[in-house]
Amino acid sequence: MTADSPRRLSLATLDRVPAESRPPVDPRALRPRLVHLGIGAFHRAHQALYTETAEAAHGGGWGIAGVTQRSRSVVDALRPQDGLYSFTERRPDGPATRVAGAVTEVLHATDDAARLGALLASPEVTVVTLTVTEKGYRRDAATGGLALDDPLIRDDLAGRPAPASVAGQLAAGLRARLRAGGAPVSLVSCDNMADNGAVLRRLVREFIAATTWDDRDRLLDWTTGSVAFPATVVDRIVPATTDTDRRTAARALTVDDAGAVTGEPFTQWVLQDIFAADRPRWETAGVRFVPDVSPYQLAKLRLLNGSHSLIAYLGLGHGCETVADVLATPWGEETVRAYCAEAAQSLPPTEGLDLPAYIDSLVDRFANPAMHHRIQQIAMDGSQKIPERWLAPLRELRAAGRDTPLLATALAAWARRTRDRPLDDPRAEELRRAWDGPRTEAPRRLLRLLGAEDLADDTALVASVRAELDPGARPPR
Repeated sequence: MTADSPRRLSLATLDRVPAESRPPVDPRALRPRLVHLGIGAFHRAHQALYTETAEAAHGGGWGIAGVTQRSRSVVDALRPQDGLYSFTERRPDGPATRVAGAVTEVLHATDDAARLGALLASPEVTVVTLTVTEKGYRRDAATGGLALDDPLIRDDLAGRPAPASVAGQLAAGLRARLRAGGAPVSLVSCDNMADNGAVLRRLVREFIAATTWDDRDRLLDWTTGSVAFPATVVDRIVPATTDTDRRTAARALTVDDAGAVTGEPFTQWVLQDIFAADRPRWETAGVRFVPDVSPYQLAKLRLLNGSHSLIAYLGLGHGCETVADVLATPWGEETVRAYCAEAAQSLPPTEGLDLPAYIDSLVDRFANPAMHHRIQQIAMDGSQKIPERWLAPLRELRAAGRDTPLLATALAAWARRTRDRPLDDPRAEELRRAWDGPRTEAPRRLLRLLGAEDLADDTALVASVRAELDPGARPPR
């Protein structure tokens, strides 16, 4: 199928799409007022839809310039389609598909670096959002700060013309923005990290401080007063798109869509209300603005994301392919509930956050047979996800003298995976080497690789993990 195929979704073929499946806004009336770094499936199934809904309700011309960091696949899929793509909601009673029209242009971060730099400097752009995954932040595992020895960071600091790291791109963009007049801007991390706003602020400032720029001190001062870093919590399960999904979209739209994405019916977005400049009226689309997102963030990281990782590693060891497959086993629901009950003891009581109801909703969402959410996708990049999902509650619960059998089971399930299978993980080789030498010491070495020296020295915890690693280890009953 060629880029100008009459059967491919685009502005030229949009009138062929059934009226009820067309965007609620006119894509031609939008302009790039928001830049998004990491325009993968999640952004297109979450923040982009909220932005489109807010635009339909309130106006403002809020179009999104989406930027991909590495692969050109999203550019190749969406650019010939004028940024249009479809979203299919996977409902238990059948799929519902519609076209989304908020993306006005699609860029590659380094190939289109000049355009990206111009957008980041433009006073028309007042919000930059990010979904670059945990590993995209290039953090030091021990300090949580910027990994200055990371090759991407090191080369950017050496003066690479087109920054390849997110911190480098944002720092260069802020510098250009200051030179262009210093219009305020909000940088919004939408990745699954505790205190993601504070993390992003630290990494950007540490990058600027590590440069040899003659205006770095002025830039840091300006950033303090004119750049906001709101924290946020995002929640929607977005499985990897399959050929079946693309066929479903094509049947509904009557045109082909190379950029189709899918997601569950449930969706949530909680934002800290500290924006520095104009933003879409996301509250009209159901976004919740709060002074402090941390209770919602902790509940999502430790309950949803934590249990997701646990059942992914357990499920892979027991022949399951999807989350729903795990929930269909005799032990799946019980494991999710037992894990959540344990991890919930580390959460502060929060008005308006009903944890028992939240856990019930997780079970219902995980069991949705229409999702086909592959656990291999969830198991990726474990070394980047585990510290906040499992290690933070482990520390707090063990410091309070509480038992942590499910968290020990979780660590063992992940450790078993590092031993028995090739990993899709940025630290795969280091994790594999942790099994060299006496295998009884592997749990300690793995914990140290995750920056958890304290937990590596917790004899009782390590003994629990070792016991779970014995041949025949089973999911909890």
